[in-house]
Formats: sequence, C-alpha cells, structure tokens
Amino acid sequence: MVDRLTRYARVDTQSDRDGDGTTHPSTPGQLELLRLLVDELRSLGLADAALDDQGFVFATLPATVEGPVETIGLLAHVDVSPDAPGAGVEPIVHRDYDGSAIALPRGGTVLDPARMPELLEAVGHDLVTSSGDTLLGADDKAGVAEIMGAVAHLAAHPELPRPRIRVGFTPDEEIGTGSRHFPVARFGARAAYTVDGSTRGELQDETFTAAAATVTVIGRDVHPGFATGKLVNAARLVARILAALPSDRLTPETTSGREGFIHPYELSGTAARATISLIVRDFDDDLLAEHVALLRRTVEEVAATEPRAEVTVEVNAQYPNMRRFVDAYPQVVEAAETAIRAEGIELIRTPIRGGTDGSLISALGLPTPNLFTGGHEYHSVREWASVQDMAAAAATLVRLAETWTTAPFRPV
Repeated sequence: MVDRLTRYARVDTQSDRDGDGTTHPSTPGQLELLRLLVDELRSLGLADAALDDQGFVFATLPATVEGPVETIGLLAHVDVSPDAPGAGVEPIVHRDYDGSAIALPRGGTVLDPARMPELLEAVGHDLVTSSGDTLLGADDKAGVAEIMGAVAHLAAHPELPRPRIRVGFTPDEEIGTGSRHFPVARFGARAAYTVDGSTRGELQDETFTAAAATVTVIGRDVHPGFATGKLVNAARLVARILAALPSDRLTPETTSGREGFIHPYELSGTAARATISLIVRDFDDDLLAEHVALLRRTVEEVAATEPRAEVTVEVNAQYPNMRRFVDAYPQVVEAAETAIRAEGIELIRTPIRGGTDGSLISALGLPTPNLFTGGHEYHSVREWASVQDMAAAAATLVRLAETWTTAPFRPV
C-alpha cells in the first residue's frame, strides 16, 4: 500500500474545473497515471487492460469458480481536487504514529489530533501525508492503490474463489464530469463499488443530490474620479448577495448528517463584472429545490436595489442521490456488509456528504455504492491516510470477491 500510494501520489493528476469541457480527461497528468495503471494491470496478467478515448481504464480478472456468477466492478478515480495545490507532491511516511501533533516540513501545516480527532483512531498506524504545501491525493489514489493491491493478491492466488471482476479507473470525478458518459454496457458488470470513502468500515449507499450555481453581476464601470451617479460596482453587489445568504444555517460549517447547504466557494471579478460560484446540496430533492429557490430569491432582492446592473443566476444539476438506484438491487449492499464483517471490521453506515462517481454511474443503471479507503482531511494540505486502514480496505475487496461466489449472491 505504501509503495503504490506514494508512487501514484507523485503524478500530478489535478483536474481542471475551468476547462472548456471538450478534453477528456481535463488534464494530461491524468493520462500519465492512467497509462501507468494499464501497464501495471497487464503485468498482473489482466491482458485486456486498455485506456479508451474518454479516459477510462478497464480490465478483467476472470472468475475462478465454475457455474454462474455475477460480474462485479471495482472503481476509483485518478484525479485529485483542484481545491488545494496538487503539483509536486512529496509523500512522507510517518511510522508507528504516537498520537502527538505532526508538524509537516512545508507550509506551516500541522496535523493536530486536538482539531482532527480521527488521528487518535490511528495511533500505532503508519500514516502517509504530503510535505505540507500540497494535498496528498489519497482522494482517490488510496482507492486506486487498494484496488490494485486486491487485484494483485487475487491474481497471484487463483485458488481463492472470485467472480469475474471488472476493474475501472476513471478521470475527472472531482469536477463532476468524468463519469457522465460511463459505458455501463461495455463495462459489463451487474454491480460495482467505488472505493472512495474515508473511515475504516464505511459503506455508503446514499449521497447528496447536487447542483452547481453561478451568480453573475455585470455593472457599469467608469473612472472612480468621475463615478458619481454613474458607477454600478459589480464587486459590491456580489458582496451584498453573499452577506444576504444565511450564515447561521444552510452552510457546510453549520450543518451535519442529512442537512443540506448552500456553499459559495469562489468569488472573482472586478467592479465591472463579478461572479460567485456555489454548490447546493441536500439529500432530499424537494429541499434542494427550496435551497435553489432561496438563492434565486436572495439574488433577486439584492438586484432589485440596483436596476442598472445585469444580474443572472445559472443552476445546473451535477449528480443525483444514488440511494434511489441502489435500493433496487439490495444484494449489492448486503454483499459489502458481509465482506466488511467477515474481515472483522465494524460496519459504519453513513450517508456521503459529498459525491462519488457512484452517483452518476448508479443513475446510468449500474448500482454502485461506496467503500472506505482509510484517507482523511480530503481536499486540503492536511490530507493523510492510514496504511493499515488501506490494507484493511484491500483485504475487504478480497473478501468481497469471495462473497459474490456464495449464496445468496450467485445467480439462481
């Protein structure tokens, strides 16, 4: 797990949310890692491993049992978030973590269990971090490493029972575009699992329904020395819109569990033109619609105070709550529950306060819940992963393969 994660982490695979949407993947570094994975899969004996023109890598590990079995898929994404620096990652392995704060050598970054209590669950583990000025990329290169580790183990031990397994590595998950055209029929699995969670034992079959919103304000820019009665300052108007949105509720920092939010994550522009980029989330579609309506109403109220400005709100769907699609095939979750418990791991059932490729892929007809990776503090320079939890995730995938060869998970 250490060797794989640190090797993959050094490849710059940060996706680009500002691209034109016509290039797949959105960045060339993703192709570098995808090609590396093709080579590694072929070296393990998966001779059909290939990279297609949409940036998907698929490969097949044949079944080792006779008679009818389902085909299952294992999926992880190779891109990392554009929310933090992602180039020049230098992984550091901290052996036998003792529970104290970890001061990383760059950026003044400190991993402090007083603020990150999950660290205390990893005392005695080997932890992998970045050097402190970039993210690590465990989201989702930990998942990539775990799938590769499980496949390597299964390929080396043909005596272990397994169904036909389809392996898939996907691009651009972090910008929500990579799996919109996932080729479900060509992938050819009855069920699949994204390995893209966090805490050991997590199994997730419910995500937010997600929308993206952009508020654009076009003002009237003139020389400030001659601006009296003429200037319409777009930057001030977007600041007023932000100030008018709820700050004591419906924000990521004030919500938890199944509560949704409106999250402005980027503000840009000038006095002439300014924009706010936001994401809107909820587990309930009707509540999501209410949040979007609140955003529109807030923007309209501020815009009404300055009719000379041109103000628009654009809202686009991103991904649906996977629950409605996964519920139609309960065996896919039951098999994962069985595998986690068989590995001696406490099962944790929580909804995902985020999204995975499994949301889009489930909506396309392939039920795809999400499994843990052992990574934490995603999308930040504080990102870290437990090597022991990563090994537990890989072992769970091996157990999962066996589970699909037993009743009641085999076709009748």
